Order: sequence, then structure tokens, then C-alpha cells
Amino acid sequence: MTIPDSVHPAWLPPEAFRAVGSRRTLVLGDGLLAETVHDEVARACARYGGRVRRAEDGPYDLVLALMAAQPLPEAAAAVHPDAEIGDEGYVLARRDGVTVVLADGTAGLLYGLFHVVRLGERAFAGERPAEHHRPATRRRMLDHWDNVDVHPVMGQVERGYAGGSIFWRDGAPRGDLARVRAYARLLAACGVNAISVNNVNVHATEARLLTDRLGDVAAIADVLRPYGIRVHLSVSFASPVVLGGLPTADPLDEDVRTWWTGVTERVYEAIPDFGGYVVKADSEGQPGPFAYGRDHADGANLLAEALAPYDGVVHWRAFVYNHRQDWRDRSTDRARAAYDHFAPLDGRFRGNVVLQVKHGPIDFQPREPVSPVIAAMPATRLAVELQVTQEYTGQQRHVCYLAPMWREVLGFRPWGPEGAAVADVVGGGDLVGVSNVGDDPYWTGHPLAQANLYAFGRLAWEPRLDPAAILDEWIDLTFAPVASVEAERSRQVLHAVMDDSWRTYERYTAPLGVGFMVRPGHHYGPDVDGYEYTPWGTYHFADRDGVGVDRTRATGTGFTGQYPPPWSEVYEALADCPDELLLFFHHVPYGHVLRSGSTVIQHIYDTHFAGAEQAAEARKRWEEAAELFDPALHARVKDLLDEQVRCAEEWRDQVNAYFFRKSGVPDAHGRRIP
Repeated sequence: MTIPDSVHPAWLPPEAFRAVGSRRTLVLGDGLLAETVHDEVARACARYGGRVRRAEDGPYDLVLALMAAQPLPEAAAAVHPDAEIGDEGYVLARRDGVTVVLADGTAGLLYGLFHVVRLGERAFAGERPAEHHRPATRRRMLDHWDNVDVHPVMGQVERGYAGGSIFWRDGAPRGDLARVRAYARLLAACGVNAISVNNVNVHATEARLLTDRLGDVAAIADVLRPYGIRVHLSVSFASPVVLGGLPTADPLDEDVRTWWTGVTERVYEAIPDFGGYVVKADSEGQPGPFAYGRDHADGANLLAEALAPYDGVVHWRAFVYNHRQDWRDRSTDRARAAYDHFAPLDGRFRGNVVLQVKHGPIDFQPREPVSPVIAAMPATRLAVELQVTQEYTGQQRHVCYLAPMWREVLGFRPWGPEGAAVADVVGGGDLVGVSNVGDDPYWTGHPLAQANLYAFGRLAWEPRLDPAAILDEWIDLTFAPVASVEAERSRQVLHAVMDDSWRTYERYTAPLGVGFMVRPGHHYGPDVDGYEYTPWGTYHFADRDGVGVDRTRATGTGFTGQYPPPWSEVYEALADCPDELLLFFHHVPYGHVLRSGSTVIQHIYDTHFAGAEQAAEARKRWEEAAELFDPALHARVKDLLDEQVRCAEEWRDQVNAYFFRKSGVPDAHGRRIP
């Protein structure tokens, strides 16, 4: 299969394979993924003049070998792993002029090859003692919110900002799966090993992927398999009724259990390496076990039982809350909902249930505290869910490099400085991202948003990686300029535009963790009161005296009590609460002095002026670097930066004007506020 030249190669341009393709390589091992490794190296060698062999007739510059492939050549045999490598791990070493990758499984061999590609010429320089590389998480998964049919409101891809689906078009498969294969390469190169191919909001056509349209899913699985990626499927909890003609979907009904057992058996007959089901239940109108007087453990365990004989898992999403609440009722708190629903069920889920928890308690805002559910369920397998698609962070029309935010989430220690981090809680488990890919020539719409997809995979593999180092990897692979002076200049420009872009976005949008303030429905652009009097539970409660949500135990909703100490006390105390989360946890006067020394109202003015200025500065830096980048890519980014500057100024003016009119407090620096 070949991918059209009009599609951007992202972080796997041919130039990225020059170092490998110009060397002599030995590939030892059998199996589908070992064949993929050989084919990748062979294509690179055909372009850059190297050679690749499947049998030892040395000498070699690079050996990629399975430990079981005996006898190993001398260079590989001299490498002695000091610990178990694992199915997806690998050991990288270099001695006596030979670079060696050893793996126990073919997946590790594939990941080892892509590590060598990342290193480029550095992989073939000097000596390198044996390095062990293993993924920190078992399942590094992307959820696609792609619809088979075009939804009348959400379109082909719900919350998709990069065009249509790469899998589906107008109610049918796209047919040519060359682009899906190219996508699989990109994902394997950054460490992703699973995807769900349809929307968690399962509509009528999508529901049938489980039964009479299962062949469409199997075709996708066939294309992904050579790159070690397993397919998962979002299913409707009501499938026994909708598809099976049963009068009930009660998880304790014997006929329902029999139906799920039978349909799951047929799924595995068609897709032997099928990963499992993804379920959104009793949330935002999706059916679930509540209709039958059952709880989420009952519902999840039903599907887990059907999947267990095949080593499949059910990802049961914890995004459950009352989306029809009375805005007048300040005691109902959307932030509390996931904990209130799921924490009492800890220990009741089967071992192959993975409770999938959004990283924050609301909904992928630019700034939220870490969800307390992550610390509340020690007897339950958890997956942390991140949003790679930028629904609330600029919708891939704004530059917003999200790795620094994700790294903060993964590094957060729910039990205090001496306790485990979020990365430790999900270690050996799952990290899930909502995909940001569509059929746009640049995959993600905004060419620089590709960095978020790459960073998700790399952080899922190793949550402690430095976001700046990940960005360097992505830059070096994606742009790979020949001249070193140009390489350094382009790297400087990209870091200047991207490094602080998440915080820049935060500065010119909703302040101090209060969230939302976006246009209802599509969620793009400012509308300070857009959700204030709606049933969605996303309020800021601004009045003439102050702003923020009181979530304390003393006087508010009690949400702070869902955290273990010390955070339950830190968030409860006005004097201790971090500035960046103040309005998430407290309702305060405009004159309240932050720990930074600024008042709340002056902070709002200062950050919104600064954020808009920083967006304009990023555009200026990009404009001045036109000669460093492909003209078409540069023009696309320039157009998007123009839109970002316009939107940032609109955010600045609307938010500042709103709070000036509420508070009556002028800007201390005398700047114009509309």
C-alpha cells in the first residue's frame, strides 16, 4: 500500500530513516511484526544504499534480533540483559562498532527499531552500554470519536477538528485503507498499541459494527495488526435490545448474559486479537444499567464476563453525571459525580474491567485539579483519559502543546510529596487519549498539533519524559532539515512558538481554573455566561462581589473532601489553595489577594492582556521564519496563527469587559477595556 504524496508524513518522513537506511542491518526473528521490521529497514535501504539480511553473513552495523533467534551473532550475544525484557520491551546497546537491539517479543523488536530511527546518527556513534526500555503502561490507547454515519450535529467525527474520519465516510467504510496503514506506522513509532475505531456515543449505525457490520472492523484490524495495534470497539449497553431483539438489557438477566457471550464469541472468530469493548453508559443520554436498578459494577461485569475467555477487557468510562441539573441548585456539583458514583464500587469490578477516568473531574478544561477518583479506587484497574483532540484548548486552530499539562497530571501525587504519583497508579495499566486525527492532509488539521499525538504516545510509554525533550524528538523527526544551522534555527522557532503555548492559551481564556466560558454547543471562542444558566453543571457564579465555585466542606459542595490528605486540606484552605485552581475551589471577592501578590481582578486583566500579546508574538516569530519550513506548511500555520491572534483578542476583550462591568474595578495600568 502507498499513501498519497498529498498526505504529510508527520514524524516518519523518509529522511528520518537515513541513518538506518545507509547501514548494513541484520534482522533475526520470525512473526508478523518481525516481517514489518524487515520491510521497514528494506525500504529505507532501497532509498539510502544500505542492505538488510535475514541470515548472518556480516559484518553488520545494526542487529535487530529476538532473544530466541539462536545462535545470535557475536555482537548481540555479548549483550547480557540484567532483567526480563518483556513482550514489548527491548534492550539497546552498542559496542565494537555494532548497534544491537534485542527483544523477547516481536513488538519489542518493532519498538526498538523506531527508537533507533529516533536516535538517528546518534545510534551509531561511540559506545552505548545496555539500556532497558519497557513501556510503563500495558495499553496505550486512542479512542476515536468517529461516526460511521454523518451525525446531524457532530458530523463525521465528534469533537474532531481535522476533517473527516480516516475509517468511515457517509455511512460506509472508506474502502482504501492505505492511510490507515500509514496511521498505524505513526502510532507504532510513538508507542501506541490500541485504538477504538468508533464514537463512545454509539448511534444506530455504529451499534451494528458489533454484529452484521463486524467485517468492516475486521478489515481495519487486518491493516493495523502488522504494527502491533489491537482494535477495540465502542458498544451500546442496549445492544441486546437494539441488535438482539431482547426485551431487556438487564445485566443480571440470563438471556442478556447469553446474548453477550454469543456475540463476543463471534467477534473473536472474526478478529482473534480483538482488544475489547469501550462503554459510555448512563451518561449524557447513553443507555446503561440504571434503567434496570443496577449499578455500574453490574453493567461492566456483564461485558467483562463475556470477554474474559479471550483475554479481552472492557473500558467502562467514569464520565457519569447529571446533565440535566437545575442551575439554581448550588448543592449539586458536577465535579463530585464520578467519585460519588464509582468510589463506593471499588473492589466489585472484575479483573478485566478497566475504569476509564478523565484526568480532571469536569471535562478536559485547560486547568483542572486531578480527578479524586484516581486515588479512591485501589482495588480497581484504572485508565486515565486525556483529550488529545483540543476541544477546550483551541480546537487545533490554536497552537497548544499539551505535553506539559499531561506531564503535570501524571506527576501529581494524590497522597502528598512522599506518596505515589498518578503515573504510578496507572503503571502497568492503561493510558487513553481521545484521538485528534482526521483526513486532513496534515492529519491533525494544524500541522503543529501533530506534536500532541506524538507526545501522547511517548508519555504513555514513559510518563516521566520531559515535554521539551519530546518536542525535540518530534521536531527532529518531522522537519529533519539537512543543514545543521537550519536545524537549530527551526528548533528555536518551534520551541518559541510551542513551549509555553498551553499556558498562553490558559492566560487568555477562563481564569484561575474556573473553566468553560465557551460558546455552547461547539465550544469554540468566548462566551462568559454561555453555560451559566444551563443544565450542564459548568458554572462560575460571578456576581458584583466575586467569582468562583465554593467546593469546600465548610460552606460549599464538599468536593474537597473527596481528596485524601494533604490535598483535601490544601484545597479546603483559601490561604493554601494554589492560585491556578483558586476559582475551581473557592468563591472569592475580586479584591482577594493571590499568593502571587496580585488581586483576582488584576490577575484577570493582566493575564488576558499578556496571553493575547504572547499569541501575537508567536505569530511574529513564525512569520519571520518562512524560509526554514516547507512553504505550504508554513502558510497553513500562518493562517491558523492569524485566527489564534484574532480569537485571543476576542477572549481578552470579552473576559476583561465582563469582569470590569461586574466588579467596577478599573485596570491598575490604565489599559483600555471595552
